[in-house]
Amino acid sequence: MSAANRDPSVTSEPEPVDDPTSNLHSLSRAVLARKSEYVRPHRIRIKVGTWNVAGCPGTDKDLASWFIDGKGVEPHLDAKLARMNLSENNGTLEVNKEEHAASDSAKLGIDSGPRENPGSSDQPTQGKEEPNVRLLGDDKIGLYVLGLQEIVNLNIVTQTFYSDPDAIAKWQAALEAALPKGYTLVVSEQLVGLLLLIYASPEVAETISNESTVSVGTGVYGLLGYWGNKGAVSSRILLGETTRLVFTNCHLASGHDQASLERRCWDYNRMMSQTKFTPINSGGIVEDEGEKIGDEDFAFWLGDLNFRLDGLPGEDIRRLLMLHTRGEYDLTKRHTGEIFSDDGVIVLRNNENDDDDGSNTPGMISREASFDKDSSDENTELPDPDDFVPDPHDDPASLQATLDSLLPHDQLKRMIKERKAFHEGWREGPITFLPTYKYDVGTVGLFDSSEKQRAPSWCDRILFRTRTDVSQYEKKCQDEIEAKKKDEEMKKMGIDKAADDESVLFDYDPATDSSFDNPAYGDTNYEYDEYDEAGDTQEQVVTKEGYVDTIKLDIYTSHQRIMSSDHKPIVAMFTLDYDAVVPELKAKVHAEVARELDRVENEGRPGITVLVDGKSSNKNVADASEGVDFGEIGFLRKATRSLTIANTGGVPAKFGFIENPTVQGDATKRPTWLEFRFFSSQVSDDDDETHDALGDEITLEPGETVNAVIKAHVHDLAHVRALNEETAQLEDVLILRVVDGRDHFIPIRATWIPTCFGRSLEELIRVPRGGGIRALIEKRQKGGSIPYTSEVHKSSPSELFQLTEAVATLAERAIADENMLEEAKVPRDQPGWPFDGDSWQTTNAEDHDKLRAAIIEALEEDNPVLETIGADVSAIKRIEIMSEVLLLFLRSMPDGIITTALWAKIEQTLPNIGNGKTSTEAEDAKAAILDILATAPYYNISFVFLMSMLTRVANELVSLSKEEFEALRKTGSGATLGKRSLSFRRSTGRGSAIDLAAIQRRLAWEKRTAEIFGVAICRAPTSTNARERKATEDKMRGVVEVFLRQDRT
Repeated sequence: MSAANRDPSVTSEPEPVDDPTSNLHSLSRAVLARKSEYVRPHRIRIKVGTWNVAGCPGTDKDLASWFIDGKGVEPHLDAKLARMNLSENNGTLEVNKEEHAASDSAKLGIDSGPRENPGSSDQPTQGKEEPNVRLLGDDKIGLYVLGLQEIVNLNIVTQTFYSDPDAIAKWQAALEAALPKGYTLVVSEQLVGLLLLIYASPEVAETISNESTVSVGTGVYGLLGYWGNKGAVSSRILLGETTRLVFTNCHLASGHDQASLERRCWDYNRMMSQTKFTPINSGGIVEDEGEKIGDEDFAFWLGDLNFRLDGLPGEDIRRLLMLHTRGEYDLTKRHTGEIFSDDGVIVLRNNENDDDDGSNTPGMISREASFDKDSSDENTELPDPDDFVPDPHDDPASLQATLDSLLPHDQLKRMIKERKAFHEGWREGPITFLPTYKYDVGTVGLFDSSEKQRAPSWCDRILFRTRTDVSQYEKKCQDEIEAKKKDEEMKKMGIDKAADDESVLFDYDPATDSSFDNPAYGDTNYEYDEYDEAGDTQEQVVTKEGYVDTIKLDIYTSHQRIMSSDHKPIVAMFTLDYDAVVPELKAKVHAEVARELDRVENEGRPGITVLVDGKSSNKNVADASEGVDFGEIGFLRKATRSLTIANTGGVPAKFGFIENPTVQGDATKRPTWLEFRFFSSQVSDDDDETHDALGDEITLEPGETVNAVIKAHVHDLAHVRALNEETAQLEDVLILRVVDGRDHFIPIRATWIPTCFGRSLEELIRVPRGGGIRALIEKRQKGGSIPYTSEVHKSSPSELFQLTEAVATLAERAIADENMLEEAKVPRDQPGWPFDGDSWQTTNAEDHDKLRAAIIEALEEDNPVLETIGADVSAIKRIEIMSEVLLLFLRSMPDGIITTALWAKIEQTLPNIGNGKTSTEAEDAKAAILDILATAPYYNISFVFLMSMLTRVANELVSLSKEEFEALRKTGSGATLGKRSLSFRRSTGRGSAIDLAAIQRRLAWEKRTAEIFGVAICRAPTSTNARERKATEDKMRGVVEVFLRQDRT
């Protein structure tokens, strides 16, 4: 036996695939373009068998003989096998010449390809070419596919059980005992009486993937749906990562009447619509949807379809076929040695020679012609091939002619013609064998002799179709729709009437189309001719993956001599040439393509280079691999670094900084301490504000550069506290996003300078004198919070004392400058100045941030703050900056001056502290507040320092005369402190000595200042309700306001 040489389909006509350079993201298509490098042609034989065992005992004992060993084939009762040269070894049928064909069965095997003479295996073969087909085994079937029906009795009990492990085990054991060593079970699925088994040879098994099996019941309808006494089991496998195969084992509804026929069609359509396989998983990529029957490359439908013969009396069919089984149909033919009795009973003998004493009895008695060992004596001759009729279809006396006369009455053929079932491209090999149903159990050719005497029928069938068949059917349907649509359009235009004289017919009705008439299965006009022997030729099929496979039906026959069931088993063997992926080669190609695509893609993608400009050296760090280090950074002290970004690619580059992605579920708000902007030229640390930024997104042409300035500025008080406590670090990563390019990650880091801001009063009083917080941290050699167990060195923070003294002193200097200089006018008409930020006049000055940073640094090092600002700076500017730092310091204290606990006591003791009070009430409130604060001496002292400073500043900036204080105090009994509508002239009788506007300015200043400092020093629970929050703030204002009403001394 030799296998035809076949070139790989991938090398003959490569599919058009986009150039990888033009489709940068299609890795799979680029790999497919090189499929000839990792795909190799394979050839296997697929043996498909089906048998309705009718629940008969002992049928499992016959399984191996016919399905694996190929026994039970009867050439004399198969029109095709009868014409074969049985002495020829053609790779499908093997005949032992030493015995008669009746006793030795035809053996089906795999086409093993060219083989050398065993006697000269060591000698080289001259002129012999190495086959280019990779064989999957020697003398083996690649896939055994077996479909069984009625493996259990289909009674009402077993119908409720969809799987019987004992039944499955029995049939698997019977099959595996006969299979060659190493075969692997691929599919084993039972649906009540249905069983689908698929075994693969070792080399084929390792190439099978994506197996998916689905069962669909179509039997009796109950509470749980359709039971599985009738139905289908379908399995999909992927062969060699390229070829999809689907096998369906079914059992359709039985019965000869019209209702049963319609039910069979309904069963089929339900199986087709309800069968859906799992999605294909290719290289870890799962397809979006599962596949159905019709999406495969090759499909095989086997089983007891139960289609019968219509329009002929059953008795006539039986009589006609029995003449052939007895060899009596053609009287011109001489007998071939069969031994007949009067009733046509054939005796199968156990021994080659009969003993005269009759001690040996026949092993089985059958009512059929015998082809046993005794018939193969030396007097028996095989027919001369020249005696065969060239075409049995034309010989009225041949078995094939009889079969041809019966096949037009086959229900399956009619249902295909009427497009009710199996019309979507399904086809069948030529039927050259006797009907498979119904026989008397134990006989070779005796049809049903029971009372029912059922008519013989080809109930058991094996159909198949390819992807090409489905496509052709769909195209035919579409052509019919378009033709009918065109016909209707012509009718509307009246063209059909105009052509009546010429007998031109534009109407099209598929139901009346003569092309669908098929008087016989051998009629070549029928598109899907199951019995056309031209099907023996190989057919090319383009698979779903784009490969070109071929399939050929080698044989389609029944095993007539298997007698343990009332059905005869049938088999079909196919030769499948397909392209299979070699995983090792594909992995190598995949890696090469990925590298090449990556290289090509990178060349076409924008590319930039980032250089970090050194602060004090000429060192640059390419690609920002070492990041940006700002060095030491303190509170409210800005630092900048510059980046140079160059487009070093071959295409324009568009880029910009983006925000860091946040972890899902992380509600923590990250403080912002970095700012970045783009500039067209180099920018120094001092003049970045004077340059115009270019925007958040920049586009550079190849070779162009741009500068990016990164500014570090720690200003958030909560962030300051976290840095002091070392629960946060000055570390971050800037992401420079390049559109269609790779992102650049720039690490940012800085070293935090511990500060006195953001620390509690309890910590600050434990800072030793001299050197401040900086000296303490340096001495401790570590940062973090200052333990409350440390020694107390001060009764109040020195930072607070310095700031309050500095503000009071600067207020006096501001008044002195005003008296001496006309341009140094104090803004008395601004309530709350110099503490109200809205009233500041010098915050926009260029040196404002530097002066503020200098004051903060002086506080951290415990240096005199007044000496940090030179005398050339105006008193107004100095007092505004000092006041700003003082308020920052107070607001940064976590516990404030009046802690949460102290505030709760004050609020409980003075619930109406926020309302206006008389002088007496104010004095009582002051006393109560001081009594409460006395329980916390350090906080009490700090509070007194602060209130004393505010009183001094008020008396300097919005001073009142003694008479005006007296007038204000006397009116307190009749009006609240906050009322400005006072008639001082009437209350004192000395209107000329009292300045009403001055009193109003004083009241406004006190109220606004109290509002500012009340919130700055008091720590009260925060309410989300706006009204409650406003009431709390009024109380805070009241606590401070009662201490601002003091006479000048």
